[in-house]
Amino acid sequence: MTITEEEQINAIALTLVPGIGHIIAKRLMETIGSATDVFALRKELARRLPGISPRLVNALDNPQARVRAEHEYAFARKNHIRCLTYHDDAYPTRLRECDDAPTVLFYKGNADLNARRIVNMVGTRRATEYGTHLCATFLHELKALCPDILVASGLAYGIDIHAHRSALANGLPTVGVLAHGLDRIYPYAHRQTAKEMIERGGLLTEYLSGTTPDRHNFISRNRIVAGMSDATIVVESAEKGGSLITADIASSYHRDCFAFPGRTGDEYSRGCNRLIHDNKATMLLSAEDLVLSMGWDTPSNAPKKKSNVQRNLFPELTEEERQIVAILERQGDLQINTIVVEADIPVRRMTSILFDLEMKGVIRVLAGGVYQLL
Repeated sequence: MTITEEEQINAIALTLVPGIGHIIAKRLMETIGSATDVFALRKELARRLPGISPRLVNALDNPQARVRAEHEYAFARKNHIRCLTYHDDAYPTRLRECDDAPTVLFYKGNADLNARRIVNMVGTRRATEYGTHLCATFLHELKALCPDILVASGLAYGIDIHAHRSALANGLPTVGVLAHGLDRIYPYAHRQTAKEMIERGGLLTEYLSGTTPDRHNFISRNRIVAGMSDATIVVESAEKGGSLITADIASSYHRDCFAFPGRTGDEYSRGCNRLIHDNKATMLLSAEDLVLSMGWDTPSNAPKKKSNVQRNLFPELTEEERQIVAILERQGDLQINTIVVEADIPVRRMTSILFDLEMKGVIRVLAGGVYQLL
């Protein structure tokens, strides 16, 4: 969908209206049709949305929000930053499925945020030699197995920055999710790496320019790191830390979570060991473990011709079912997250469609949640 300049400005303005969070903003946009219509039809909201608070309706009469949004849009245009609204085709499809996904994202870079395979690597800010070595060797192995994978992290000290640098060193695109606006880089020591990422990946944030990197922003941005990815990989973590929050969020989004184990006495392996012990993460020893667990090792060759003949015997398929069959014919066995991205169908709806196809005998489920045409 092509998003107009007016809609982008109004989407930004909607995020600035007091009392309207991401969930309410998206509900308004889905019900009314667009952010522009939310403002234009403000006086009709009470009729279209029974039970909506009069205070919220009055809050939409907010010229200051419009002025600030115009300023932010001008800043983005001047600095070649893309404003991705919730309905933009380039908005991360995986993230869009999360209830608390941002209404607007600001993106500077060239990586595809809807790449076929995306993982995030997170961990302690006090990475040990063990952790930095894991980042380097794991991504070197992963490049050989999945050369098209995108690596996300948070550009922070420790595991985050080593994940980004290891991705760059191995020719993998990498995206940093920031806890502040794109008018700055924090920490400043990572500025050069951030520049390289813009050329071979990107920087992504929900925050407007002028936003400082406050502590609660880091916690909030973790949901973007988790939500835009197929899997979360915790490399090193103490018993408490932001990476464990990311792992919990990933689990709440029904995404896969992995952790590298460490020695029982190592402070910065206790969090990973606990995740594995509590069955909150799958133990990871190599890139091959990840690929096998995710079902990314299945052949991508198109099914043989006899499969097409066999499917003609099945009951008539719906348009959405035919779309999914065509995707699997074209690309081979795929995980549900990839099918969601390719078909642009919400994951809740996709789950139902895949179940119907399985009941009709058109597809089957392999290990790792991978779907295969029969």
